[in-house]
Amino acid sequence: MNWLLLRGLARQSEHWGDFPALLADAIPGDRVHLLDLPGTGARSHEASPDTIPAIRECVQAYARDLPTPMILVGLSLGGMVALDWACREPQDIAGVVAINSSSGWSPFWHRLKPDRWATVLGLLADSSVDRREAAILSLTSNSEHPPQLLEHWCELHHRLPVTRQTAIRQIRAAARYRPPPQPPNMPALIMASRADRLVNSRCSEKLATLWGCELADHSWAGHDLPLDDPQWVVARLAEFRHRMART
Repeated sequence: MNWLLLRGLARQSEHWGDFPALLADAIPGDRVHLLDLPGTGARSHEASPDTIPAIRECVQAYARDLPTPMILVGLSLGGMVALDWACREPQDIAGVVAINSSSGWSPFWHRLKPDRWATVLGLLADSSVDRREAAILSLTSNSEHPPQLLEHWCELHHRLPVTRQTAIRQIRAAARYRPPPQPPNMPALIMASRADRLVNSRCSEKLATLWGCELADHSWAGHDLPLDDPQWVVARLAEFRHRMART
């Protein structure tokens, strides 16, 4: 089986850090692949669409040479892309996992907590890479990290910058996205951080209830759940994979 990991708003595949290697080690024989969304990482020179379906179509084009079948795993905005792909173009997709994603099925004050609106707007206006990346880390993580992590994130932005226009277009895409009320015809797993300080975990609970699929919730991690507790996420994904193999 092949796994495809998709990152979130204004992030790139290198922000996964060691997580892909941990996942590959936990499921011998499976292969883990990474792709950037348009406007980020290796695709930073491209313009980002401002709808989730259009972003999904770009990612599908990038993935045309990847081996199938695939399990899609998306974090936040990447989760919306994964859900849209699983629902709209399910060929060659064996399963889908969304981590701390939201959708138009939840009220806007759950999709972005009201006390974070000013913070997000300030990040878009801030021209200091160091200050902005530090604020993103503080907003999305509930753990302490070595200074090398923040240094690496700043280096990533200097090397492959995500433009303010890309971030705005991705925010617009996320704000308007509503997946179908019917679940995809494949195993689905919704993961949520109850202590997420950016997006209310009720968004994930709403989607899991609507689709009647499994919800795995974490008690203390932040929005960037794979960063805060990668071993927990890997364990849940390995369980998901093993259940798929038994069916």
